[in-house]
Amino acid sequence: MRRASSKLLSHLQKSRTKTPVSYLSRDFASTSDQSLASPSKPHLESCSKTKSLLFSRLNSHRLQTSPSQNLNTLADPIAQNVAEMSSRQRKIKERSDLEEAFESAESIDEMLKAFEDMESCFDEKELGLACLKIGLKLDQEGKDPEKTLSFAQRALRILEDNEDSNSNSGSKLSLPFAMTLQLLGSSCFNLKRFSESLGYLNRANRVLNKLEGESSYQADDVLPILHAVQFELFNVKTAMGRREEALAHLRKALEIKEKTLEEDSRELGKANRDVAEAYVAVLNFKEALPFCLKALEIHKTQLGHNSVEVAYDRRLLGVIYTGLEEHEKALEQNQLSQRVLKKWGRSSDLLRAEIDAANMQIALGRYEEAVNTLKGVVQQTDKESEDRAMIFTSMAKALCNQDKFADAKRCLEIACGILEKKERSSPLVVAEAFMEISMQYEAMNEFATAISLLKRALIMLEKLPQEQHSVGSVSARIGWLLLLTGKVEQAIPYLEDAAERLKESFGSKHFGVGYVYNNLGAAYLELDRPQSAAQVFAYAKDIMDVSLGPHHMDSIEACQNLSKAYAAMGSYPLAINFQEKVVEGLEAHGPSAQEELNEAIQVLEQLKEKASTSVSETLMSALPLPQEDEGFSAKNPHSGISAMGR
Repeated sequence: MRRASSKLLSHLQKSRTKTPVSYLSRDFASTSDQSLASPSKPHLESCSKTKSLLFSRLNSHRLQTSPSQNLNTLADPIAQNVAEMSSRQRKIKERSDLEEAFESAESIDEMLKAFEDMESCFDEKELGLACLKIGLKLDQEGKDPEKTLSFAQRALRILEDNEDSNSNSGSKLSLPFAMTLQLLGSSCFNLKRFSESLGYLNRANRVLNKLEGESSYQADDVLPILHAVQFELFNVKTAMGRREEALAHLRKALEIKEKTLEEDSRELGKANRDVAEAYVAVLNFKEALPFCLKALEIHKTQLGHNSVEVAYDRRLLGVIYTGLEEHEKALEQNQLSQRVLKKWGRSSDLLRAEIDAANMQIALGRYEEAVNTLKGVVQQTDKESEDRAMIFTSMAKALCNQDKFADAKRCLEIACGILEKKERSSPLVVAEAFMEISMQYEAMNEFATAISLLKRALIMLEKLPQEQHSVGSVSARIGWLLLLTGKVEQAIPYLEDAAERLKESFGSKHFGVGYVYNNLGAAYLELDRPQSAAQVFAYAKDIMDVSLGPHHMDSIEACQNLSKAYAAMGSYPLAINFQEKVVEGLEAHGPSAQEELNEAIQVLEQLKEKASTSVSETLMSALPLPQEDEGFSAKNPHSGISAMGR
């Protein structure tokens, strides 16, 4: 968010300050101390029971003593009253001084020292917002998440008690209450306590959704906090592997920004790119495209065609076009990006853009050009760098496509040698590289090596909670390779695990889940478990129909597999029904699928023939055996069941 509102209830004077977009807890801690020390306004006095040390000043009338009065004559009733009032004033001043010391503290150590002094003078119920501010400051610095959590929990207890005690008078602390819940969510996230974090953030989200419709709070008060909560929910659910759900929260965060920022704000451009990157992470390139294009247009308008932000947008756009198999467009965007990055001296970004360009050249079949590009780039890298490993992996891919397998293997060995030294320091980078390298070995029919690399990647990924979607993908790949190499029983647990993890990460209707079910059905069928096969093939078909459409070739294949499973069960009417749908789907593809159509028609005829035979056999077994009556047989020469059977 561009500006975070720090107005809490009617006690906090509104103050705006330039802040980053990521976490409200870190934004709020940077609000000006002057706003926290502002005196109470007259219309706020109705909230006196819940006024806070931080966000209001005592507005009590301070009684002044008269210089002519003899303060030493305590027996005098008037003098005694003066002494009592002076004592009250001293206490008020002491509290005020402590409050000001806390508010003027700049470092966290100064804040903690001032807070320790205040604990002896203030009731616990008056320290809720002070605890919140310390927690926000600690969260901003990110040094001690345990201590942050402790202060946030203390703030929550106080604010919950205050809200309960003031519910009858209509006074609410819902805004600071929601901020405290957000801080708790952030603290638990930093401690990798994702389930607890999710609980606090969901609760904050419910509170803020109620506040949006209340007249006592303006949108400027609520929306920045709601944005922070949505952004945290995106982070937490991503870390838990629930990526499809996480994307909905990131979209919501973008919608909030669109309400609060100018239409062509630079920050809005960055927010659109964040959404595009999130969609790329789940391989949904079609959804990513419009957000990336929007980011590009905003940044071009605000910063010009030669800005670094535009270069980053173009590089991401190249990745998206590659995913959409529009490789010429991808290469064009990549080259435009490289020109700008080179101009600004962004050597690290430029290096990765050049590697991307080589991969795009490979996708276009321009293998020699890709190899030459990579040979030029490799000279710019350190011998033990991850970038060098990436370059040799891409070079192996180009050589493999030229059937230069020996050279390709040598490149892959160099890449693996570099990566093996990075397993502890960069497990995610190494795991992703092993996944890519395994595909090269698979292309060279080196299946054992490919499976070994994938298993090593799996071990690393399983230790990273935020990579559960990758665990599912790798498990699916291992299962498929084991199935391909005839190790069917070994394949099944990997495929079953992959299906469950991918459903949790991407939703039950994601096309990736459909592919896993297709392979799992094939494994069940191979083990003569047609009923289990039919069940998962049915899941696969439903998913493919929704995610890809019923006439997509993969959807048609799922239908074909379902027909096979029913045929194996002897359920020929169902098998014929699904095979007819296969024929119908292939007919819609025209001449390009003629060979597949001819084969499907042949299978359909075979199924009909088997069905006819099955019906005849069923009827034969159902009717009684003919009587041994020669006279009857002679009079009825056409009544014999055996003739029908023959």
